[in-house]
Amino acid sequence: MDLKSKIRTIPNWPVEGVMFRDITTLLQDGGAFRQACDELYERYKDEKVDVVVGLDARGFIFGAVLAYKLGTGFVPIRKKGKLPAETTSYTYQKEYGPDTMEIHTDAIKKGDRVLVVDDLLATGGTCSAATALVEKLGGEIIECAFVIDLPDLKGKEKLKSYKIFTMMEFEGD
Repeated sequence: MDLKSKIRTIPNWPVEGVMFRDITTLLQDGGAFRQACDELYERYKDEKVDVVVGLDARGFIFGAVLAYKLGTGFVPIRKKGKLPAETTSYTYQKEYGPDTMEIHTDAIKKGDRVLVVDDLLATGGTCSAATALVEKLGGEIIECAFVIDLPDLKGKEKLKSYKIFTMMEFEGD
């Protein structure tokens, strides 16, 4: 099945000029969702992964399924103020101002081999914050995995010190 055909494009959302790539249509299709999760699992089933980190919020969907299938723990990295226990935070600059991501301070142990998962790679800012948090806690990033890459936004360049895997690309917008 062509998973790219299962992604809905919404023009001019959330602002004029943006072509929003909506994965909810992929998620709604049971066969497509299963295939996407299975493809991620096949890629990492022979890797030594201690923890799968999912990024707020759609990275939770794919990350949690992958952690389950791999038999590893799942760790959410969330926007500031969403985690209840002691957190470690990282503030970074987005297009329209600063944003802060947080992780529970006890979620990653020194030497843990960590797979970072999100639905979409755009500018790379959120994933850069996540990798900084994982490394601050002593984790080793084995790869950053995304369902969608928007190569024109150059997120891979921001993450060039990491291995990156993407399942599909949408170029030119």
